[in-house]
Amino acid sequence: MADTATAPATGIGTPAPVAEATGISKRFGATVALRDARITIAPGESHALVGRNGAGKSTLVSILTGLQQPDTGALRFSGEPAPAVGDIDAWRSRVACVYQRSNIIGDLTVAENLFLNRQSAGAVQPIRWKQLRLRAQELLGEYGVAVDPSARAKDLTVEQRQFVEIARALSFGARFIILDEPTAKLDARGIGRLFDKLRDLQRQGVAFLFISHHLQEVYDLCTTVTVYRDAGHILTAPVAELGHQALVEAMTGESAAAVTATTGGPLASSSDSVELLTIDGLTLPGACEDVSLSVRSGELVGLAGATASGNVQVGEAIAGLHRAGNGRIRVGDKTVRTGSVPSALAAGVGLVPEDRHLQGLVHNRSVAENATLTVTDQLGPYGTVLPSRIKEFAGRMIRDLDIKTPGAATPVSALSGGNQQKVVVARALATDPHVLVAIRPTNGVDVKSKEFLLGRIRQVADGDRAALIVSDELDDLKICDRVVVMFHGRVIAEFERGWKDEAVVAAIEGVARDGAPATPSLTSAASASSGADEHGR
Repeated sequence: MADTATAPATGIGTPAPVAEATGISKRFGATVALRDARITIAPGESHALVGRNGAGKSTLVSILTGLQQPDTGALRFSGEPAPAVGDIDAWRSRVACVYQRSNIIGDLTVAENLFLNRQSAGAVQPIRWKQLRLRAQELLGEYGVAVDPSARAKDLTVEQRQFVEIARALSFGARFIILDEPTAKLDARGIGRLFDKLRDLQRQGVAFLFISHHLQEVYDLCTTVTVYRDAGHILTAPVAELGHQALVEAMTGESAAAVTATTGGPLASSSDSVELLTIDGLTLPGACEDVSLSVRSGELVGLAGATASGNVQVGEAIAGLHRAGNGRIRVGDKTVRTGSVPSALAAGVGLVPEDRHLQGLVHNRSVAENATLTVTDQLGPYGTVLPSRIKEFAGRMIRDLDIKTPGAATPVSALSGGNQQKVVVARALATDPHVLVAIRPTNGVDVKSKEFLLGRIRQVADGDRAALIVSDELDDLKICDRVVVMFHGRVIAEFERGWKDEAVVAAIEGVARDGAPATPSLTSAASASSGADEHGR
Protein backbone atom coordinates (compact mmCIF):
# COMPACT_ATOMS: atom_id res chain seq x y z
CA MET A 1 0.00 0.00 0.00
CA ALA A 2 1.43 3.37 -0.93
CA ASP A 3 1.73 6.36 1.34
CA THR A 4 -1.12 8.82 1.24
CA ALA A 5 0.63 11.29 3.54
CA THR A 6 4.08 12.65 3.01
CA ALA A 7 6.52 14.56 5.13
CA PRO A 8 5.72 18.23 5.65
CA ALA A 9 7.47 20.63 3.38
CA THR A 10 10.31 22.60 4.85
CA GLY A 11 10.25 25.54 2.53
CA ILE A 12 9.98 29.22 3.48
CA GLY A 13 7.29 29.76 6.12
CA THR A 14 6.79 26.04 6.74
CA PRO A 15 8.15 24.78 10.07
CA ALA A 16 10.45 21.78 9.96
CA PRO A 17 9.20 18.51 11.41
CA VAL A 18 9.79 18.20 15.15
CA ALA A 19 11.24 14.76 14.40
CA GLU A 20 12.22 13.09 11.16
CA ALA A 21 13.85 9.69 10.76
CA THR A 22 14.86 8.43 7.31
CA GLY A 23 16.54 5.24 6.14
CA ILE A 24 16.87 3.88 9.69
CA SER A 25 18.27 0.35 9.96
CA LYS A 26 19.31 -1.52 13.09
CA ARG A 27 20.52 -5.08 13.69
CA PHE A 28 21.11 -6.97 16.92
CA GLY A 29 23.29 -9.88 15.87
CA ALA A 30 21.35 -11.90 13.33
CA THR A 31 18.09 -10.13 14.17
CA VAL A 32 17.02 -7.28 11.89
CA ALA A 33 15.14 -4.88 14.19
CA LEU A 34 14.62 -2.09 11.61
CA ARG A 35 15.08 -2.08 7.87
CA ASP A 36 15.13 1.28 6.03
CA ALA A 37 12.45 2.64 8.38
CA ARG A 38 11.16 6.20 8.33
CA ILE A 39 8.73 8.49 10.11
CA THR A 40 7.99 12.23 10.12
CA ILE A 41 6.13 14.08 12.89
CA ALA A 42 4.92 17.65 12.32
CA PRO A 43 4.70 20.35 15.04
CA GLY A 44 1.51 20.06 17.09
CA GLU A 45 0.63 16.72 15.51
CA SER A 46 -0.69 13.62 17.24
CA HIS A 47 0.87 10.85 15.16
CA ALA A 48 0.14 7.17 15.81
CA LEU A 49 2.72 4.41 15.36
CA VAL A 50 1.15 0.96 15.20
CA GLY A 51 2.27 -2.53 14.33
CA ARG A 52 2.41 -6.04 15.68
CA ASN A 53 4.86 -6.91 18.44
CA GLY A 54 8.27 -7.30 16.86
CA ALA A 55 7.47 -4.83 14.08
CA GLY A 56 10.26 -2.48 15.20
CA LYS A 57 8.34 0.12 17.21
CA SER A 58 10.38 -0.25 20.41
CA THR A 59 13.66 -0.11 18.50
CA LEU A 60 12.57 3.09 16.76
CA VAL A 61 11.65 4.63 20.13
CA SER A 62 15.08 3.76 21.54
CA ILE A 63 16.68 5.49 18.54
CA LEU A 64 14.39 8.53 18.70
CA THR A 65 15.27 8.98 22.39
CA GLY A 66 19.03 8.51 21.98
CA LEU A 67 19.27 5.17 23.78
CA GLN A 68 20.41 3.38 20.63
CA GLN A 69 22.39 4.52 17.62
CA PRO A 70 21.13 3.39 14.18
CA ASP A 71 23.42 1.39 11.94
CA THR A 72 22.29 3.49 8.96
CA GLY A 73 20.02 6.45 8.37
CA ALA A 74 19.53 9.99 9.58
CA LEU A 75 17.62 11.53 12.48
CA ARG A 76 16.77 15.22 12.75
CA PHE A 77 14.84 17.33 15.26
CA SER A 78 13.30 20.61 14.06
CA GLY A 79 15.61 20.51 11.03
CA GLU A 80 18.81 20.00 13.06
CA PRO A 81 20.83 16.77 13.28
CA ALA A 82 20.24 14.65 16.37
CA PRO A 83 22.60 15.24 19.31
CA ALA A 84 25.52 12.96 19.94
CA VAL A 85 24.70 9.73 21.74
CA GLY A 86 25.29 10.30 25.46
CA ASP A 87 24.55 14.06 25.45
CA ILE A 88 21.61 13.59 27.84
CA ASP A 89 20.73 17.26 28.28
CA ALA A 90 20.60 17.85 24.53
CA TRP A 91 18.34 14.83 23.98
CA ARG A 92 16.02 15.87 26.82
CA SER A 93 15.53 19.29 25.25
CA ARG A 94 14.29 17.65 22.05
CA VAL A 95 12.36 14.52 22.95
CA ALA A 96 10.93 12.62 25.91
CA CYS A 97 9.14 9.32 26.30
CA VAL A 98 6.38 8.44 28.76
CA TYR A 99 6.51 4.67 29.03
CA GLN A 100 3.79 2.21 30.00
CA ARG A 101 5.85 1.52 33.13
CA SER A 102 6.25 4.81 34.96
CA ASN A 103 9.72 6.27 35.55
CA ILE A 104 8.45 8.28 38.51
CA ILE A 105 10.26 7.47 41.78
CA GLY A 106 7.52 6.58 44.24
CA ASP A 107 9.26 7.58 47.48
CA LEU A 108 10.04 11.10 46.25
CA THR A 109 7.58 13.96 46.12
CA VAL A 110 6.13 15.33 42.91
CA ALA A 111 8.44 18.37 43.16
CA GLU A 112 11.50 16.18 43.64
CA ASN A 113 10.56 14.06 40.63
CA LEU A 114 9.97 17.10 38.44
CA PHE A 115 13.41 18.55 39.18
CA LEU A 116 15.42 15.39 39.82
CA ASN A 117 19.16 16.13 39.56
CA ARG A 118 18.44 19.84 39.18
CA GLN A 119 16.95 20.67 42.57
CA SER A 120 19.42 23.54 43.11
CA ALA A 121 21.29 26.01 40.93
CA GLY A 122 24.61 24.21 41.43
CA ALA A 123 26.09 20.95 42.66
CA VAL A 124 27.42 22.52 45.89
CA GLN A 125 24.48 24.82 46.58
CA PRO A 126 21.85 23.77 49.12
CA ILE A 127 18.35 22.83 48.03
CA ARG A 128 15.80 25.53 48.81
CA TRP A 129 12.79 23.30 49.40
CA LYS A 130 10.18 26.03 49.57
CA GLN A 131 11.44 27.51 46.31
CA LEU A 132 11.54 24.02 44.73
CA ARG A 133 7.90 23.39 45.61
CA LEU A 134 6.95 26.82 44.27
CA ARG A 135 8.75 26.10 40.98
CA ALA A 136 6.94 22.77 40.78
CA GLN A 137 3.59 24.40 41.44
CA GLU A 138 4.22 26.96 38.70
CA LEU A 139 5.26 24.26 36.24
CA LEU A 140 2.23 22.09 36.99
CA GLY A 141 -0.04 25.12 36.76
CA GLU A 142 1.42 26.13 33.41
CA TYR A 143 0.29 22.82 31.91
CA GLY A 144 -2.91 22.50 33.93
CA VAL A 145 -1.82 19.51 36.04
CA ALA A 146 -3.83 19.48 39.28
CA VAL A 147 -1.37 17.66 41.55
CA ASP A 148 0.05 18.69 44.94
CA PRO A 149 3.83 19.24 44.54
CA SER A 150 4.34 17.94 48.10
CA ALA A 151 2.50 14.65 47.51
CA ARG A 152 4.47 11.42 47.40
CA ALA A 153 4.56 10.08 43.85
CA LYS A 154 3.55 6.60 45.05
CA ASP A 155 0.26 8.07 46.29
CA LEU A 156 -0.68 9.41 42.85
CA THR A 157 -3.00 7.66 40.43
CA VAL A 158 -1.58 6.23 37.20
CA GLU A 159 -3.14 9.13 35.34
CA GLN A 160 -1.55 11.72 37.65
CA ARG A 161 1.88 10.09 37.32
CA GLN A 162 1.59 10.34 33.54
CA PHE A 163 0.73 14.04 33.77
CA VAL A 164 3.74 14.61 36.03
CA GLU A 165 6.02 12.81 33.55
CA ILE A 166 4.66 14.91 30.68
CA ALA A 167 5.17 18.13 32.67
CA ARG A 168 8.74 17.06 33.53
CA ALA A 169 9.49 16.41 29.86
CA LEU A 170 8.15 19.80 28.82
CA SER A 171 10.20 21.54 31.52
CA PHE A 172 13.39 20.53 29.67
CA GLY A 173 12.12 22.32 26.59
CA ALA A 174 11.04 19.25 24.62
CA ARG A 175 8.15 19.85 22.22
CA PHE A 176 8.00 16.25 21.07
CA ILE A 177 6.77 13.52 23.43
CA ILE A 178 6.48 9.79 22.76
CA LEU A 179 3.62 8.06 24.57
CA ASP A 180 4.17 4.29 24.78
CA GLU A 181 0.88 2.50 25.62
CA PRO A 182 -0.25 5.39 27.89
CA THR A 183 -3.81 4.07 28.34
CA ALA A 184 -2.94 0.49 29.34
CA LYS A 185 -3.83 1.01 33.01
CA LEU A 186 -6.47 3.74 32.71
CA ASP A 187 -10.23 3.37 32.79
CA ALA A 188 -12.48 5.12 30.27
CA ARG A 189 -12.74 8.35 32.28
CA GLY A 190 -8.97 8.47 32.79
CA ILE A 191 -8.40 7.95 29.07
CA GLY A 192 -10.81 10.78 28.31
CA ARG A 193 -8.98 13.15 30.66
CA LEU A 194 -5.61 12.14 29.23
CA PHE A 195 -6.78 12.78 25.67
CA ASP A 196 -8.23 16.17 26.66
CA LYS A 197 -4.85 17.11 28.16
CA LEU A 198 -2.98 15.99 25.05
CA ARG A 199 -5.28 18.04 22.82
CA ASP A 200 -4.65 21.10 25.01
CA LEU A 201 -0.90 20.61 24.65
CA GLN A 202 -1.22 20.12 20.91
CA ARG A 203 -2.83 23.54 20.68
CA GLN A 204 0.35 24.83 22.36
CA GLY A 205 2.46 23.26 19.61
CA VAL A 206 3.51 20.07 21.38
CA ALA A 207 3.69 17.02 19.10
CA PHE A 208 3.04 13.44 20.19
CA LEU A 209 4.00 10.05 18.84
CA PHE A 210 1.23 7.80 20.16
CA ILE A 211 1.94 4.06 20.36
CA SER A 212 -1.02 1.85 21.15
CA HIS A 213 -2.47 -1.57 20.38
CA HIS A 214 -5.99 -0.18 20.88
CA LEU A 215 -6.83 0.90 17.37
CA GLN A 216 -9.96 2.84 18.32
CA GLU A 217 -7.76 5.21 20.34
CA VAL A 218 -5.82 5.96 17.16
CA TYR A 219 -9.06 7.13 15.53
CA ASP A 220 -10.13 9.05 18.65
CA LEU A 221 -6.90 11.02 19.11
CA CYS A 222 -4.58 11.00 16.11
CA THR A 223 -4.57 12.74 12.74
CA THR A 224 -1.87 10.62 11.10
CA VAL A 225 -0.89 6.97 11.45
CA THR A 226 2.29 5.14 10.48
CA VAL A 227 2.31 1.35 10.26
CA TYR A 228 5.40 -0.83 10.70
CA ARG A 229 5.50 -4.52 9.87
CA ASP A 230 8.41 -6.97 9.88
CA ALA A 231 10.93 -4.27 10.84
CA GLY A 232 9.95 -1.93 8.03
CA HIS A 233 7.71 0.99 7.13
CA ILE A 234 4.46 -0.08 5.44
CA LEU A 235 2.45 3.12 5.14
CA THR A 236 1.79 6.58 6.48
CA ALA A 237 -1.71 7.99 5.99
CA PRO A 238 -4.26 10.44 7.41
CA VAL A 239 -6.33 8.54 9.96
CA ALA A 240 -9.57 9.90 8.49
CA GLU A 241 -8.76 8.28 5.13
CA LEU A 242 -7.85 4.83 6.50
CA GLY A 243 -10.61 2.45 7.56
CA HIS A 244 -10.29 -0.03 10.41
CA GLN A 245 -10.09 -3.00 8.08
CA ALA A 246 -7.37 -1.43 5.95
CA LEU A 247 -5.38 -0.57 9.08
CA VAL A 248 -5.55 -4.13 10.40
CA GLU A 249 -4.56 -5.50 6.99
CA ALA A 250 -1.55 -3.17 6.88
CA MET A 251 -0.45 -4.30 10.36
CA THR A 252 -0.86 -8.03 9.80
CA GLY A 253 -0.34 -8.51 6.09
CA GLU A 254 -3.60 -10.48 6.09
CA SER A 255 -7.19 -9.59 5.45
CA ALA A 256 -9.16 -8.47 8.50
CA ALA A 257 -11.59 -11.33 7.92
CA ALA A 258 -8.78 -13.88 8.16
CA VAL A 259 -7.52 -12.38 11.43
CA THR A 260 -10.99 -12.29 12.97
CA ALA A 261 -11.64 -15.90 12.02
CA THR A 262 -8.89 -17.11 14.37
CA THR A 263 -10.70 -15.92 17.49
CA GLY A 264 -11.49 -19.29 19.02
CA GLY A 265 -14.15 -21.83 18.21
CA PRO A 266 -17.79 -22.42 19.08
CA LEU A 267 -19.15 -21.33 22.41
CA ALA A 268 -19.46 -23.96 25.10
CA SER A 269 -22.57 -25.91 25.97
CA SER A 270 -23.41 -26.32 29.66
CA SER A 271 -25.84 -29.25 29.37
CA ASP A 272 -23.45 -31.77 30.98
CA SER A 273 -21.18 -29.32 32.76
CA VAL A 274 -20.25 -29.23 36.43
CA GLU A 275 -19.40 -26.26 38.60
CA LEU A 276 -15.60 -25.93 38.65
CA LEU A 277 -15.18 -22.48 40.21
CA THR A 278 -17.38 -21.18 43.01
CA ILE A 279 -16.97 -17.81 44.73
CA ASP A 280 -19.39 -17.35 47.60
CA GLY A 281 -19.73 -14.03 49.44
CA LEU A 282 -16.12 -12.98 48.86
CA THR A 283 -15.08 -9.80 50.66
CA LEU A 284 -11.61 -8.33 50.18
CA PRO A 285 -11.07 -5.29 52.44
CA GLY A 286 -10.78 -2.15 50.33
CA ALA A 287 -11.49 -3.99 47.07
CA CYS A 288 -14.83 -5.83 46.97
CA GLU A 289 -17.76 -6.88 49.12
CA ASP A 290 -19.99 -9.99 49.05
CA VAL A 291 -19.03 -11.11 45.54
CA SER A 292 -20.53 -14.41 44.38
CA LEU A 293 -19.77 -16.04 41.04
CA SER A 294 -19.58 -19.50 39.51
CA VAL A 295 -18.01 -20.90 36.34
CA ARG A 296 -18.90 -24.33 34.99
CA SER A 297 -16.80 -26.79 33.03
CA GLY A 298 -16.72 -25.88 29.36
CA GLU A 299 -17.52 -22.25 30.18
CA LEU A 300 -15.57 -19.05 29.60
CA VAL A 301 -16.80 -16.15 31.73
CA GLY A 302 -15.73 -12.52 31.55
CA LEU A 303 -15.37 -10.53 34.78
CA ALA A 304 -15.52 -6.93 33.60
CA GLY A 305 -14.97 -3.68 35.43
CA ALA A 306 -13.05 -0.43 35.42
CA THR A 307 -9.80 0.15 37.31
CA ALA A 308 -11.46 0.70 40.70
CA SER A 309 -14.14 -1.99 40.35
CA GLY A 310 -12.29 -4.70 42.28
CA ASN A 311 -12.45 -7.25 39.45
CA VAL A 312 -8.67 -7.63 39.24
CA GLN A 313 -8.42 -8.26 42.98
CA VAL A 314 -11.12 -10.94 42.73
CA GLY A 315 -9.18 -12.67 39.96
CA GLU A 316 -5.97 -12.48 41.99
CA ALA A 317 -7.73 -13.81 45.09
CA ILE A 318 -8.75 -16.96 43.19
CA ALA A 319 -5.03 -17.54 42.57
CA GLY A 320 -4.22 -17.07 46.26
CA LEU A 321 -2.74 -13.57 46.09
CA HIS A 322 -5.13 -11.91 48.57
CA ARG A 323 -6.48 -12.97 51.94
CA ALA A 324 -10.24 -12.61 52.19
CA GLY A 325 -12.02 -10.84 55.01
CA ASN A 326 -15.00 -13.10 54.43
CA GLY A 327 -16.34 -15.62 51.94
CA ARG A 328 -15.15 -18.81 50.28
CA ILE A 329 -13.49 -19.90 47.03
CA ARG A 330 -13.79 -23.48 45.78
CA VAL A 331 -12.29 -25.22 42.74
CA GLY A 332 -14.22 -28.42 42.15
CA ASP A 333 -14.44 -30.07 45.55
CA LYS A 334 -11.37 -28.28 46.95
CA THR A 335 -11.49 -25.13 49.05
CA VAL A 336 -8.80 -22.59 48.20
CA ARG A 337 -7.20 -21.11 51.29
CA THR A 338 -7.27 -17.39 50.48
CA GLY A 339 -3.92 -15.68 50.61
CA SER A 340 -2.11 -18.95 49.79
CA VAL A 341 -0.66 -19.42 46.30
CA PRO A 342 0.34 -23.06 47.02
CA SER A 343 -3.26 -23.81 48.02
CA ALA A 344 -4.56 -22.33 44.76
CA LEU A 345 -2.01 -24.24 42.68
CA ALA A 346 -2.84 -27.48 44.47
CA ALA A 347 -6.54 -26.91 43.79
CA GLY A 348 -5.81 -26.52 40.08
CA VAL A 349 -5.76 -22.76 39.44
CA GLY A 350 -3.62 -21.28 36.67
CA LEU A 351 -3.02 -17.51 36.59
CA VAL A 352 -2.10 -15.08 33.83
CA PRO A 353 -1.29 -11.97 35.93
CA GLU A 354 -2.20 -8.42 35.01
CA ASP A 355 1.32 -7.06 34.49
CA ARG A 356 3.75 -9.43 32.78
CA HIS A 357 6.70 -7.17 33.57
CA LEU A 358 6.13 -6.89 37.33
CA GLN A 359 4.23 -10.11 38.06
CA GLY A 360 4.72 -12.47 35.17
CA LEU A 361 8.35 -12.71 34.14
CA VAL A 362 11.82 -13.17 35.60
CA HIS A 363 13.59 -11.02 33.03
CA ASN A 364 17.15 -12.27 33.52
CA ARG A 365 16.04 -15.89 33.03
CA SER A 366 15.45 -17.87 29.87
CA VAL A 367 12.22 -18.60 28.06
CA ALA A 368 12.45 -22.21 29.28
CA GLU A 369 12.93 -21.26 32.93
CA ASN A 370 10.05 -18.78 32.84
CA ALA A 371 7.70 -21.23 31.12
CA THR A 372 8.35 -24.01 33.65
CA LEU A 373 8.40 -22.13 36.97
CA THR A 374 5.11 -23.72 38.10
CA VAL A 375 6.18 -27.30 37.31
CA THR A 376 9.81 -27.50 38.45
CA ASP A 377 8.87 -30.26 40.92
CA GLN A 378 7.97 -32.43 37.92
CA LEU A 379 11.25 -31.94 36.08
CA GLY A 380 13.55 -34.22 38.04
CA PRO A 381 13.65 -36.80 40.84
CA TYR A 382 14.00 -36.06 44.56
CA GLY A 383 13.61 -32.30 44.25
CA THR A 384 16.20 -31.91 41.50
CA VAL A 385 15.65 -30.14 38.20
CA LEU A 386 17.14 -31.74 35.11
CA PRO A 387 18.08 -29.31 32.32
CA SER A 388 17.13 -31.87 29.67
CA ARG A 389 13.59 -32.09 31.06
CA ILE A 390 13.29 -28.30 31.24
CA LYS A 391 14.36 -28.07 27.60
CA GLU A 392 11.95 -30.81 26.52
CA PHE A 393 8.99 -29.42 28.44
CA ALA A 394 9.69 -25.84 27.33
CA GLY A 395 10.02 -26.99 23.73
CA ARG A 396 6.48 -28.37 23.84
CA MET A 397 5.16 -25.12 25.32
CA ILE A 398 7.00 -23.05 22.69
CA ARG A 399 5.42 -25.10 19.91
CA ASP A 400 1.98 -25.12 21.55
CA LEU A 401 1.89 -21.37 22.08
CA ASP A 402 3.76 -20.53 18.84
CA ILE A 403 6.34 -18.50 20.77
CA LYS A 404 8.70 -16.76 18.36
CA THR A 405 12.13 -17.21 19.95
CA PRO A 406 15.59 -18.26 18.68
CA GLY A 407 15.54 -21.01 21.28
CA ALA A 408 14.41 -22.10 24.74
CA ALA A 409 17.62 -20.70 26.26
CA THR A 410 16.98 -17.17 24.93
CA PRO A 411 16.50 -14.58 27.72
CA VAL A 412 12.81 -13.77 27.95
CA SER A 413 13.67 -10.06 27.98
CA ALA A 414 14.84 -10.40 24.35
CA LEU A 415 11.36 -11.31 23.11
CA SER A 416 8.70 -8.94 21.80
CA GLY A 417 5.81 -8.07 24.10
CA GLY A 418 3.39 -10.47 22.44
CA ASN A 419 5.80 -13.37 22.74
CA GLN A 420 6.59 -12.50 26.35
CA GLN A 421 2.87 -12.68 27.06
CA LYS A 422 2.74 -16.09 25.39
CA VAL A 423 5.46 -17.27 27.81
CA VAL A 424 3.32 -16.09 30.74
CA VAL A 425 0.31 -17.96 29.35
CA ALA A 426 2.48 -21.03 28.75
CA ARG A 427 3.47 -21.09 32.42
CA ALA A 428 -0.17 -20.77 33.49
CA LEU A 429 -1.09 -23.71 31.26
CA ALA A 430 1.91 -25.84 32.26
CA THR A 431 0.05 -27.30 35.24
CA ASP A 432 -2.96 -28.24 33.07
CA PRO A 433 -5.22 -26.20 35.38
CA HIS A 434 -8.87 -26.96 36.12
CA VAL A 435 -9.52 -23.20 36.26
CA LEU A 436 -7.57 -20.63 34.24
CA VAL A 437 -7.76 -17.01 35.43
CA ALA A 438 -6.47 -14.58 32.80
CA ILE A 439 -6.25 -10.94 33.93
CA ARG A 440 -6.18 -8.51 30.99
CA PRO A 441 -4.45 -11.20 28.93
CA THR A 442 -4.06 -9.10 25.78
CA ASN A 443 -2.75 -5.96 27.45
CA GLY A 444 -0.01 -4.41 25.31
CA VAL A 445 0.06 -7.06 22.58
CA ASP A 446 -0.52 -6.73 18.86
CA VAL A 447 -3.63 -7.69 16.93
CA LYS A 448 -2.43 -11.11 15.78
CA SER A 449 -1.06 -12.10 19.21
CA LYS A 450 -4.32 -10.92 20.79
CA GLU A 451 -6.39 -13.17 18.55
CA PHE A 452 -4.08 -16.12 19.18
CA LEU A 453 -4.09 -15.73 22.98
CA LEU A 454 -7.85 -15.35 23.19
CA GLY A 455 -8.28 -18.40 20.99
CA ARG A 456 -5.96 -20.38 23.29
CA ILE A 457 -7.96 -19.38 26.36
CA ARG A 458 -11.13 -20.38 24.54
CA GLN A 459 -9.58 -23.81 23.95
CA VAL A 460 -9.07 -24.28 27.69
CA ALA A 461 -12.80 -23.88 28.30
CA ASP A 462 -13.68 -26.03 25.31
CA GLY A 463 -11.57 -28.80 26.88
CA ASP A 464 -14.07 -29.21 29.76
CA ARG A 465 -12.12 -26.84 32.00
CA ALA A 466 -13.23 -23.43 33.26
CA ALA A 467 -11.75 -20.08 32.27
CA LEU A 468 -12.24 -16.57 33.64
CA ILE A 469 -11.10 -13.50 31.72
CA VAL A 470 -10.78 -10.44 33.96
CA SER A 471 -10.78 -7.39 31.70
CA ASP A 472 -12.47 -4.17 30.64
CA GLU A 473 -11.47 -4.70 27.00
CA LEU A 474 -14.51 -5.50 24.87
CA ASP A 475 -12.39 -7.56 22.47
CA ASP A 476 -11.39 -9.81 25.39
CA LEU A 477 -15.00 -10.18 26.50
CA LYS A 478 -16.50 -10.97 23.10
CA ILE A 479 -15.34 -14.59 23.17
CA CYS A 480 -16.95 -15.20 26.58
CA ASP A 481 -20.13 -17.23 27.12
CA ARG A 482 -21.35 -14.59 29.54
CA VAL A 483 -20.01 -11.41 31.14
CA VAL A 484 -20.31 -10.41 34.79
CA VAL A 485 -19.73 -6.72 35.54
CA MET A 486 -18.38 -5.24 38.77
CA PHE A 487 -18.62 -1.62 39.86
CA HIS A 488 -17.10 -0.21 43.06
CA GLY A 489 -16.51 -3.62 44.58
CA ARG A 490 -19.88 -5.21 43.82
CA VAL A 491 -21.38 -7.31 41.07
CA ILE A 492 -24.00 -5.11 39.39
CA ALA A 493 -24.83 -6.82 36.09
CA GLU A 494 -24.63 -10.05 34.14
CA PHE A 495 -24.91 -10.34 30.37
CA GLU A 496 -25.66 -13.50 28.46
CA ARG A 497 -24.51 -14.12 24.89
CA GLY A 498 -25.84 -11.49 22.52
CA TRP A 499 -24.90 -8.39 24.52
CA LYS A 500 -24.26 -5.07 22.81
CA ASP A 501 -21.16 -2.97 23.37
CA GLU A 502 -23.03 0.03 24.72
CA ALA A 503 -24.84 -2.04 27.35
CA VAL A 504 -21.65 -3.55 28.77
CA VAL A 505 -19.76 -0.24 28.61
CA ALA A 506 -22.62 1.49 30.46
CA ALA A 507 -22.48 -1.14 33.20
CA ILE A 508 -18.68 -0.92 33.46
CA GLU A 509 -18.99 2.85 33.85
CA GLY A 510 -21.70 2.41 36.50
CA VAL A 511 -24.53 3.80 34.37
CA ALA A 512 -27.82 2.00 33.79
CA ARG A 513 -29.37 1.91 30.32
CA ASP A 514 -31.63 4.83 31.23
CA GLY A 515 -28.61 6.96 32.17
CA ALA A 516 -29.15 6.65 35.92
CA PRO A 517 -26.34 5.53 38.26
CA ALA A 518 -26.09 1.76 38.41
CA THR A 519 -26.94 -0.09 41.61
CA PRO A 520 -26.64 -3.76 42.59
CA SER A 521 -30.30 -4.21 41.59
CA LEU A 522 -29.26 -3.63 37.97
CA THR A 523 -28.13 -7.27 37.65
CA SER A 524 -31.36 -8.87 36.51
CA ALA A 525 -32.58 -5.93 34.48
CA ALA A 526 -29.36 -5.55 32.54
CA SER A 527 -29.20 -9.24 31.74
CA ALA A 528 -32.83 -9.40 30.64
CA SER A 529 -32.79 -6.24 28.57
CA SER A 530 -29.58 -7.09 26.75
CA GLY A 531 -30.06 -10.81 26.26
CA ALA A 532 -32.06 -10.40 23.08
CA ASP A 533 -29.42 -8.23 21.39
CA GLU A 534 -27.21 -10.07 18.96
CA HIS A 535 -23.56 -9.13 19.36
CA GLY A 536 -21.47 -9.11 16.20
CA ARG A 537 -18.52 -11.47 16.35
